[in-house]
Amino acid sequence: MSLKNVNTVLASAGALFVLYLGLSFILTPETSTPGVGLPNWPEGDGDGFLVMKGIREFSMGLVIGILLVTGHRRALGWVLLMEAVAPFGDMINVLAHHGSVAAAFGIHGLTSALIAITGLLILRETGKADKADKADKADKAPAPASAAQPA
Repeated sequence: MSLKNVNTVLASAGALFVLYLGLSFILTPETSTPGVGLPNWPEGDGDGFLVMKGIREFSMGLVIGILLVTGHRRALGWVLLMEAVAPFGDMINVLAHHGSVAAAFGIHGLTSALIAITGLLILRETGKADKADKADKADKAPAPASAAQPA
């Protein structure tokens, strides 16, 4: 399996997971929250914040999906690197609020690392493709015409 195929599978799985996660926070925030690692359920009408988290996650999944479908692979690599910041921030948030260390590192930290690695792999793939394209263009370029000889 080529690097491009592996990267496509990883990015597709990531997009589907983030879309699922976002929808679960939007539709059923009360059942999605216990798994994030925070020690307490928000008091009062705190589920509105969870719906906001769901919308953020869903939007991130849409961005990944659109870049995959349109074939903008270099942009996809950069976006994945950028989006790895969100689960990293979630990890810091869980740790800062004395939540589950296992969830902080095992869920959020691992997710951040996987997204960043996928982004780096795609950037590596597209970097190699760019070099190959430039080499092909150089090979196909017409030879320069020789200068006229003076008489």
